[in-house]
Amino acid sequence: MEPEQLLPDSLLARVRGRAAEYDEQNRFFAEDLEELAAAGYLKLFVPESDGGAGLGLEAAVRCQRRLATAAPATALAVNMHLVWTGVARVLAARGDSSLDFVLQEAAAGEIFAFGNSEAGNDSVLFDSLTAATPLPDGGYSFTGTKIFTSLSPAWTRLGIFGKDPAARDGDGELVHGFIDRDTAGYRILEDWNTLGMRASQSNTTILDGAVVQPGRIFRKLPVGPNADPLIFAIFACFETLLAGVYAGIGERALVLAVEAARRRTSFKNGGRSLAQDPDIRWKVAEAALAMDALYPQLSVVAGDVDRLADHGSQWFARLVGVKLRATETARTVVDLAIRVSGGSSYFRGSELERLYRDVLAGMFHPSDDESAHNTVANAWLGPLED
Repeated sequence: MEPEQLLPDSLLARVRGRAAEYDEQNRFFAEDLEELAAAGYLKLFVPESDGGAGLGLEAAVRCQRRLATAAPATALAVNMHLVWTGVARVLAARGDSSLDFVLQEAAAGEIFAFGNSEAGNDSVLFDSLTAATPLPDGGYSFTGTKIFTSLSPAWTRLGIFGKDPAARDGDGELVHGFIDRDTAGYRILEDWNTLGMRASQSNTTILDGAVVQPGRIFRKLPVGPNADPLIFAIFACFETLLAGVYAGIGERALVLAVEAARRRTSFKNGGRSLAQDPDIRWKVAEAALAMDALYPQLSVVAGDVDRLADHGSQWFARLVGVKLRATETARTVVDLAIRVSGGSSYFRGSELERLYRDVLAGMFHPSDDESAHNTVANAWLGPLED
């Protein structure tokens, strides 16, 4: 199934038409979400036998790229649901059925969100500042603060993790599970007032004894890096789907640059189109060349996940590499598009002004610039010596 089938031009036009208002009002993309759900878009990874699209990761990335050309913040937030359903699919393809229930519940209309990020936790998935306290029945009580919880107004299932410090003879254990919307012991702060990606409403979530039932605990892992398939699946889906969103921002910026170059004229050159100006042409070409380098890398990396390719110790370098290339390329292309478009793009309300603010969020998503370079260096040179 092609992206145009799941996101027809008519739907994409309506999504694009609402993006500026969501941004201006700092409002959640409720209407977008309703339409996308009705179109079956939230079931990209759900098997066809269960009413889904049955897509792999590479096809889902192309869908997210297309959605982001219309509304980056909508695409970014939808990513969090798609990451969890994508993780379930990636695991299932490798013989791990531990998250099959995620696909089953997504097929029934449940919306999944990520509650993993923590302020100051640069270990990301390899440690946690949230306390996971074991309960007599096998469940856990979670207490801590999660940031950047996209889909805050709408999720019905929130994936969280925390650390049980006493487990594994005092070495600690990372416990992963899901809470439902009606679970007691959490609250959502309405604190999302940011420079960009405003419609995502990625509010802070406070866990204050939120209980995950035994049947909703799906992983217990040692603290620190490990080779569990869950870690690979999360990184694979998170990094590639995120790269797809930022590739969509760059793609849209290039289109806007071309339109501006053709629309603008030069007074000193007798009213000739700026599309004939050598400097403008160079900038447009530079943006196009940058995007052309991104598309095949993104397609190959995501496709290799689908093909069960074995890249060994190079896998994480490839995943963080495509994320970093996508976010940095998109930022460069948006900047070039603004230079081509001139001063009008500096005014509030222009699409490029919004894209400029949205694209900056790319530097904050894991893996950031420093972490990505460390990962790649370790893959090629080995870890630093003590």
